[in-house]
Amino acid sequence: MDSTRVTEQPTSFERPQPGADPADARGALLRTPEPPQALPLQPRPDGAPRAAAQGAAGEPGRAAGTDGARVGEAGPPAGCEHTQPVAAEPDPHRPRPVPEGIPAQPDAQGRSASAGSAPATPSAAAGPVAGGGTERRGPGGQERRSGQTPTPGRPLPMRRDGDRLRFVGAATRRIARGMDLDEIVMGLCRATVPTFSDAILVYLREPLPVGDERPVGPLVLRLRRTDRIPAERDAEVGFMPAPAPEQPSELSVVTSELCEVRPGSALGEVLRGVRPVFTDAPSARAALGELLGEESESAVPSGQRAVLAPLRGRRRVIGAALFLRRPERPAFENDDLLVAAQLATHSALGIDKAMLYGREAYIADELQRTMLPETLPRPTGVRLASRYLPAAETARVGGDWYDAIPLPGSRVALVVGDVMGHSMTSAAIMGQLRTTAQTLAGLDLPPQEVLHHLDEQAQRLGTDRMATCLYAVYDPVSHRITIANAGHPPPVLLHLGGRAEVLRVPPGAPIGVGGVDFEAVELEAPAGGTLLLYTDGLVESRLRDVWTGIEQLREKLAATAQLTGPDHPPPLEALCDEVLDMLGPGDRDDDIALLAARFDGIAPSDVAYWVLDPEETAPGQARRLARRALARWGLEELSDSVELLVSEVVTNAVRYASRPVTLRLLRTDVLRCEVGDDVPQLPRLRQARATDEGGRGLYLVNRLARRWGATRLSTGKVVWFELHRG
Repeated sequence: MDSTRVTEQPTSFERPQPGADPADARGALLRTPEPPQALPLQPRPDGAPRAAAQGAAGEPGRAAGTDGARVGEAGPPAGCEHTQPVAAEPDPHRPRPVPEGIPAQPDAQGRSASAGSAPATPSAAAGPVAGGGTERRGPGGQERRSGQTPTPGRPLPMRRDGDRLRFVGAATRRIARGMDLDEIVMGLCRATVPTFSDAILVYLREPLPVGDERPVGPLVLRLRRTDRIPAERDAEVGFMPAPAPEQPSELSVVTSELCEVRPGSALGEVLRGVRPVFTDAPSARAALGELLGEESESAVPSGQRAVLAPLRGRRRVIGAALFLRRPERPAFENDDLLVAAQLATHSALGIDKAMLYGREAYIADELQRTMLPETLPRPTGVRLASRYLPAAETARVGGDWYDAIPLPGSRVALVVGDVMGHSMTSAAIMGQLRTTAQTLAGLDLPPQEVLHHLDEQAQRLGTDRMATCLYAVYDPVSHRITIANAGHPPPVLLHLGGRAEVLRVPPGAPIGVGGVDFEAVELEAPAGGTLLLYTDGLVESRLRDVWTGIEQLREKLAATAQLTGPDHPPPLEALCDEVLDMLGPGDRDDDIALLAARFDGIAPSDVAYWVLDPEETAPGQARRLARRALARWGLEELSDSVELLVSEVVTNAVRYASRPVTLRLLRTDVLRCEVGDDVPQLPRLRQARATDEGGRGLYLVNRLARRWGATRLSTGKVVWFELHRG
């Protein structure tokens, strides 16, 4: 959620039902308990009256006001002077039983939203209070503690410390359930409205500091969220939003959502004091005007009906919360400042933790994103698609990786690997191995040699750095693929007709074991086939072994191919999604990396290949051969450019080569020319001086070609360039 977004959520109410859970964290109004009925007294054998078998508390066999003594038990000890009947008044020193949950508060009309509550009898010696206890009343039904006459059926406000403790406990539990910033702020609002206040405004620092970061700018507060009780209500169904446009309230007249706290200002002093304050004091009233705007100050109820509570994290103030009560509601008491302080402290610490968690998740996401390829290349003759799924939302990094690396000669290297574990360490090792694999692929080493060097690199990183890897090289011209395996699950080849085949590749030992030889096999890669490389997280879980999962994968691929018919392979992206759909609820034990390659190949009719002797006549011969090939393909408009560039590249190769020079033209969506020789030094583009006789060949190639480059091989190098076909 954007930090500048401000949401106002009116609190909705449901009709209280009999027997509802009193621990409703939303703060729903609770039904006022029925007043206890007078109990008849029965004479005891010694002449003293005794209570009926049903006690005042509703427990069989207990008498009211006897501290739990059962009827029929031994009376007072011998010689005791207390021979009068025991009164029904409870022991004031014994804690009264109260239900769990948030105590009810009076509504705007001073009545409870519960229907059918029995009115209190003024002449009764004791009546119900919030929390299920009793309160002694004097003549006329006045409360001895507050001196107010209660309204029939109206729940009493929080007057006892136990009520506040239960409210704080329920509210902090709700706040603590939030994992991100918005959930914590919403938990604060929903826990306090309407139980503790009629409205709340939450301001947070902009931007919020994370951890030990030191803010560099001034302290700026932005209104993050508001919540309030709707102005209209129905006495039968509780509070409901008004159908007509609401009148301006203390939340709708806020003139400024952004407030800069100036050093030494009244608002700065209140925030620096950390403790919640009533806004009836002159300094606090001035701070309120700075926070809401001068025009909004008059909309806040006067007296002790507004509490401004700073939100302080571990090291600094990160915001403020304003609790408001309407004039028709009872004002806040001094003990309510302690409640506001507890709510503000828990909310601030939760916001601090949420920011730290968000930063860690961001770092993990960025690390994983940079370790894996952002986009896949588009080499000639093959189409690629990939997927990556972490083990869980709480573990967003892992050791699985995939890669596709273009090679000389229109070939492409396909790599998939898995480092043990799914942590930051595994991701770091994976990044090092992936970088090493890319470097080795640039040297055009055979697949078995690449795995051998990866094994050596893993041993240099540590003795316990184990990984599996599968490295394959696809040649679209020869329609062949060479694969070497290091303890990885075998790939699956989906043929054009719909047959899925698990390729027989020597398993090999994992990378990091050391002293193990790797073996490569060369297999046919038919046009229209799809090769699927994956990690063991796709086929292995605690519910199935790896070979059972591989068989299920093969069957899934075959079933998906049947949907498109024998002559059309399934779309590559949709195929990846179908493969991931085979995962069940208990199949996500590990990271999953998936790489799919669709083999299109290059037809033999689109390839022209020659071998030239390193002689002075080679450039002219190369021009004639290229002209004939272009005429056969109907690309005569490219003859001039191709002849010029081929002549320059072949001339440079013949000058230094000692073995025959190769020339190859490939006709795909572009025209590609490749010249190979046995000299390992790569050419470099430089600016020739006016007196130089040479050094302008690559300059012409750079100006006329769409792309060009040079790649070192184990036997020399290849210089290539591409031209648009027009």
